[in-house]
Amino acid sequence: MVGSEVVAAASESGWDVIGLSHAQLDVGDRAAVRAAVVSARPHVVLNAAAYTRVDAAESDAEAARRANAEGPGWLAEACAARGMLLIHISTDYVFDGRARRPYRPGDPASPLGVYGRTKWDGEQAVRERLDRHLIVRTSWVFAPHGRNFLCTIARLARDRETISVVVDQRGCPTLAGDLARALLAAGAAAVAGPVVAGTYHFCNAGETTWHGFASAIVEGLAGHEHIRCRSVVPIATKDHPTASPRPAYSVLDTTSWCETFGAQPRPWQEALADALGRLR
Repeated sequence: MVGSEVVAAASESGWDVIGLSHAQLDVGDRAAVRAAVVSARPHVVLNAAAYTRVDAAESDAEAARRANAEGPGWLAEACAARGMLLIHISTDYVFDGRARRPYRPGDPASPLGVYGRTKWDGEQAVRERLDRHLIVRTSWVFAPHGRNFLCTIARLARDRETISVVVDQRGCPTLAGDLARALLAAGAAAVAGPVVAGTYHFCNAGETTWHGFASAIVEGLAGHEHIRCRSVVPIATKDHPTASPRPAYSVLDTTSWCETFGAQPRPWQEALADALGRLR
């Protein structure tokens, strides 16, 4: 989702952009990563590659580690050899969800599952191998295309009159397009001036539960002839067991992002309205 949005936004903004799919570049292949960076000679490398199937990662840990931990390290190594900037996307799942206020970038990581642990290891690999880096954690990414919560709920709303969604997990929805534009703005600022290296959080403003997010999606789709759903029922996480545990609270604090790059993320409700327009 994010990779395709970055390519589109970069092209619209006049960047020369090279977008490589997994078929074109496996970031877990050290030699291939080195060759790709040497060939492209970019000012900025943005890593949107990841193994994001959270539950599947529990039984496919090697594939998750290759993409989420080893790949970022190889990219950082290749960028360090040529003095390039690397923007690496990470996740709210590096936290355990026990906080009672939004997580700041410097808060201790304590991932609950394989996905979160491999993403944290990827962050560490970038920090250890490259000074010129921006690690950007985000959360609950959605788009009007691809495999994500918005598209899943829209499909279920067409097929069912009632949808059950967990109500005791809280976080910040983030539109992939908004994230893409924010990453490009940060990259442009870093190329134009001193790189403010480090770890940041970016997500749309405001917080909700998965149930609240689903309810807003269904409400936004109401009135369309193919929508059957009339009720979004709240359920507890314990009533919807998954292979990997999720953090109960993963709200991200974006203060340092706003102060560094001078951009305030818009509310998630506004971003959702835009995405629903494109989905329809």
